[in-house]
Amino acid sequence: MKAWLGIGITLAVVAAAVAAPWLAPVDPLASDFAQGLRPPGALGHPLGTDQLGRDLLARVLYGARLALFIGACTVVLTAVVGGLLGLVAGFVERWPATALMRLADVQLSFPFILLAMTINAIVGLGLRNIILSLSAAGWVVYARVVRGEVLSVKERDFVQAAAALGVGRARLLFRHVLPNVAPSIIVVASLQFSQFIVAEAAISFLGFGVQPPTPAWGSMLAEGRDFLYVAWWLAAFPGAALALTALGVNLLGDWLRDTLDPKLRV
Repeated sequence: MKAWLGIGITLAVVAAAVAAPWLAPVDPLASDFAQGLRPPGALGHPLGTDQLGRDLLARVLYGARLALFIGACTVVLTAVVGGLLGLVAGFVERWPATALMRLADVQLSFPFILLAMTINAIVGLGLRNIILSLSAAGWVVYARVVRGEVLSVKERDFVQAAAALGVGRARLLFRHVLPNVAPSIIVVASLQFSQFIVAEAAISFLGFGVQPPTPAWGSMLAEGRDFLYVAWWLAAFPGAALALTALGVNLLGDWLRDTLDPKLRV
């Protein structure tokens, strides 16, 4: 049941984000001061308007596009970089790999969001930099998981037999080892996706991420906190969209873990 719920929520959010130009009633950046702080259900504004008269439904929909884009880019970047580093570190087992894992241990000792926010404050604000900062803070999870899987897989008989037949190290790594650790990478990616979306919203909420007037759920929550007593919808709808998206992706990730991990099917 929870698998179908996760799939349904995730597909609904993706569909809403893709169809945002057609679903949004107006431009999310268009201001109309005469329509400021209209409540939900107002004519032409199903979710109301913000303090500048911008349509909240349009901003939430375009915020979904931005959140999914950042999450997807960050997951791909961290999976590729962290996965490759984990493959090499587990397969080679020389001092550079050991030093890399010690660096990963040190980085894991810092809170993820705090580290990402610090990196983003150093490299600067903007969409590209928020993706890079989240990736720099998140690659270690893939590296640690993949390295542990590689250390186990490379000792199996089929890998040892391929090595005894003279298969090259690169072919051995990418043809025989990588396909057996790919399910773990997929599971970690699905679970990290929601973490990246929430982290981006938290960083934008604190003013270090995507900057206004670009519609981002985190910055919308930050703007809405000043109007909680007079316009609750400014924070309620972006917060609900963020929570619902994180819930759907997490349920989908749990289903993928249960499906791809043979240990959980025993």
